[in-house]
Formats: sequence, C-alpha cells, structure tokens
Amino acid sequence: MHLMLSFAAAFAPVQTAQLAPPAGDTIRIEVGSPLVNGRVYKPHRARVRVHLGSTDTPPTNEWINELTIGDSAGRPIMRWVTLGRIDSVTRKPGFDLRQTFDLETMAPYGYLLSTNNGARVSLAIDGKRMRGTRKLPADSVPQKVDQEIPRLGFIASASDLVPLAVGLKKGSVIVAPVWGPNMPAAENRIFTVIGVESVMVEGKRVDAWRVEERRESDKRHMATWWLLDKSPYMVAGEVFLPNGQVQKMTEIELP
Repeated sequence: MHLMLSFAAAFAPVQTAQLAPPAGDTIRIEVGSPLVNGRVYKPHRARVRVHLGSTDTPPTNEWINELTIGDSAGRPIMRWVTLGRIDSVTRKPGFDLRQTFDLETMAPYGYLLSTNNGARVSLAIDGKRMRGTRKLPADSVPQKVDQEIPRLGFIASASDLVPLAVGLKKGSVIVAPVWGPNMPAAENRIFTVIGVESVMVEGKRVDAWRVEERRESDKRHMATWWLLDKSPYMVAGEVFLPNGQVQKMTEIELP
C-alpha cells in the first residue's frame, strides 16, 4: 500500500489520459459494492522507499506498512499501521499512521495520524458521518470534528488497494470514488489495467500488473502502480507531484 504520506488526495496531476477501453470493460463501483473483495489482502509487513525523479537517487523517505486482520463488533476489519522515518532530504519529521477498513468492502472506519512536529488527527467514520479531533502543528488545542461526508470513497492514502480488490484483467477500467479526511467529498478515479510488465524493484526484476490512476473530472494522471496478487501487493509506484516532479516508490516484503 502506498499509504503514505504521499497522500493521494494531495497530488496534483500532470499528464493526460489514454483512451479508455470499450464501455463493456468499465466497472463502476461505490463503497459497499459487492464487486469489491478486500479479503484478497493477507497479513503482511513491507518496507516502502521513496525517491524523487529516479530510483538511482538516495531515498527521500521510507516507511513500514503492516497489515493485520481483526474484528470489530462482529465485523471483520483490516488494520494498517504505517510508520515513517525522518526525510533525509527535507528533514521533515516522521509519522505514525493507523487506518482501519472493513475487510470485505474496504469502507474506511478509522484514521489516526500523529507526526513528530505535533500534528494529531483522530477520526472515526461511521457511514457518512465523521467524528473526532484534528490538531495541526500550528494549533494550540485540538479542533473538534463532526461532519457529514456528502459522498464516501475509498481512502485516498491507499487508493492502490482498489484495483486488486476488484480484480485485475488486461484492458479493464475501474471507476471508483476516492476520499480522504482532508477532502470535502469523494472524487472519481479511473484505474486502467494496462497489463503485466517487468519492473525493477531494488535491483530485482519483478513481473507485475501495471495500473494507471487518473482523476475522472479532468483525466489527469495521478499515479501509476505495479501490483501483485501477493505480498507486498504494490511493488512499485510513480506519483506525479504538483511541481511536475515524479515521486518513485519501491516496496519489498519484510519478515
């Protein structure tokens, strides 16, 4: 999972879309759709490294993702813990991000973020209702959060989880709502499954599904993911930043 703090909601796209496959290959889903099966994800632990422009450059960030499966009031859930380290280039502080989703539908239930510079966000999502507290580094006290979400989506910081949970088929297109706690409402993203191709991941060549993620409203390219049907699931990624630079990610499984 790309979780981090490359929060997808914050990325400004820079590229145009390719033509979509025929309408018959397009799958439109909402949160709660029976077409989504989050059970494809099994407990695992993995390390993500982030580079700017090229994976030949030193990493600018790194974090550990860990997925565990649990239960909440009789409902199966997935718990993702993402622990980030200090950015070696910007010296920005690390973070601790904990997210809880429904195991089957991947509907968001909980979002807890703390950073070394004093940010604290604790949110519970019940359907389209979001409650909790939010404290940014400049805030003296936490601010209460209690609001309706006009349209719920799959969590933006884990948008790469959506395609595999729906199913990967060459040429298929998945249109799904993506949402984050800093977004007023969900926005549609288009996930186009290009096919299986070879990609270098930290010196090792891996055959993985290439999936391109675009924003439906303006067809701008948000990210490209290389995905597997086993741990660590996302082995590589490219995220397009507002300034036109490309953030490149690699992910490897850990014991």
